[in-house]
Amino acid sequence: MSRIVVLGGGESGVGSAVLAKAKGYDVFLSDMGKISEEYASVLQEWDIPYEQGRHSEDLILNADEIIKSPGIPSTAPMVRKIAEKGIGIISEIEFAGRYDSARKICITGSNGKTTTTSLIYHLLKEAGMNVGLGGNIGKSYAYQVATENFDIYVLELSSFQLDNVYDFKADIAIITNITPDHLDRYDHKMDNYVRSKFRITRNMSSDDCFIFCSDDEITIRHLDQIITKAQKLPFTQKKEVEQGAFVKDDKMIVRYKEQECDMYLQELALGGKHNVYNSMAAAIAAKVMDIDNNVIRNGLATFQAVEHRLEKVLSIKDVLYINDSKATNVDAAWYALECQTRPVVWIVGGTDKGNDYASLIPLAKEKVKAMICMGLDNHKFHESFEGVVPEIHDVTSAEAAVQLANKLAVSGDCVLLSPCCASFDLFKNYEDRGRQFKEAVRNL
Repeated sequence: MSRIVVLGGGESGVGSAVLAKAKGYDVFLSDMGKISEEYASVLQEWDIPYEQGRHSEDLILNADEIIKSPGIPSTAPMVRKIAEKGIGIISEIEFAGRYDSARKICITGSNGKTTTTSLIYHLLKEAGMNVGLGGNIGKSYAYQVATENFDIYVLELSSFQLDNVYDFKADIAIITNITPDHLDRYDHKMDNYVRSKFRITRNMSSDDCFIFCSDDEITIRHLDQIITKAQKLPFTQKKEVEQGAFVKDDKMIVRYKEQECDMYLQELALGGKHNVYNSMAAAIAAKVMDIDNNVIRNGLATFQAVEHRLEKVLSIKDVLYINDSKATNVDAAWYALECQTRPVVWIVGGTDKGNDYASLIPLAKEKVKAMICMGLDNHKFHESFEGVVPEIHDVTSAEAAVQLANKLAVSGDCVLLSPCCASFDLFKNYEDRGRQFKEAVRNL
């Protein structure tokens, strides 16, 4: 019996362990941190041995194969020891793909991937298809392969999840855009990060489709460097294309093979220029899946925004509170500011990933009346925005940020949590940050 060891006891790791157990492997899971009660109970239910708070070399280095959770960097001491021993390291996505014959629509990108993934899932559900949602969103893909039976999966894939895929293949691959992010995990080299994103196109054949933004310079620059047999379907707001999607006369037009679907931009459920891109990518995927035009139009018009992504929380005394906690990089925050029409009290801060805030300065000058830095180390925000934003304050909790914002904002303003940074200095993750923000707003 082959031995599989899973590193990491979160959603991805536990899902992988369950699938390995279901397929008859000798499985062991190891986590350097504490495993939550929820995940520990799943491991117990499936009778999977595990350890927490340590990595026992004698129990790990005897594996035939290792499944590494995406949050663990390749520089971690145990990962280095595994590599030195020549034991193969794969991702949950690679492992689950071996046991899954469903069609796979896979989405990656620096920004917009959660919204695009959720939109596509919504359109397929509206069309009555038997579809699962997974990857970086919802339930673990491996867990679903072990316990469900879907015809199609819509998978949001981060660069970390793509790093250890080799034979996995998407039927439809989408790159929403590529902007600098997570460079601390890629030796601070943009090319390494870009190559990681493009792994989503591996193994694709001429029957498959690659959907990408032709307005995104970084994507286009690297397109020539990859060899893919897949049909290329661009989406753009700058010109007309023969196949793919474009904007003309306030309409979004989608062309695939002999078919065409159009829709007025004002009918889209999601506002803002960036969401036109997300809607175009989703609509192309829907056309490739042969979904009826009326279903596509209705789906794009009725979609509910993703939690923590420009989510309107409450309006209090005509001050609108917006939770954009998912904006963990500069580009995402740029989109959030770009679509605001009210004066902004902007809540930022967290763990800096080597960010350059220069692109935000013109928007901050134009739209931001006050900045609240919610982090343990805010010096970079002060250096970048002093003299640009009239006032800058420091706080160390979501509650303090919201109470201060309530004092600074007047009728007609908006309070925007769009942090630009990872959340790990003060919060468990961006969801925890968003929920604490929303709770503090409701307590005003």
